[in-house]
Amino acid sequence: MEGTVAVVQGGYFLVTGIWPLVSIGTFQKVTGPKRDLWLVKTVGVVIAAIGAALVLAGARGELTQATVLLAVGSAAGLGCIDVVYASKGVIAPIYLLDAVAEAALIIWWAVLIIQAP
Repeated sequence: MEGTVAVVQGGYFLVTGIWPLVSIGTFQKVTGPKRDLWLVKTVGVVIAAIGAALVLAGARGELTQATVLLAVGSAAGLGCIDVVYASKGVIAPIYLLDAVAEAALIIWWAVLIIQAP
């Protein structure tokens, strides 16, 4: 089951990370205009790399404590950034949907960790 959440989170991160690299125009139509496109693309590359690592680890059943920390920590960090900066009006409210997705992933991981023998 841990492999499943890793693959799901990794897939989500891959898609959302690659999106601004493939089509910055559609990305900005959904998320709002950005001033520093190089920074958006840099964050996208990092999120995509995390996603690829999670998909690989989940598919191979090679989940270590470090992998779980990467998964939960990145979801928590991104979710907090979404909430803080959307509430300040710095980023579009659409980012709150991402915060909900990140929270759902954290809860899924927490349930699996609690249920682990």
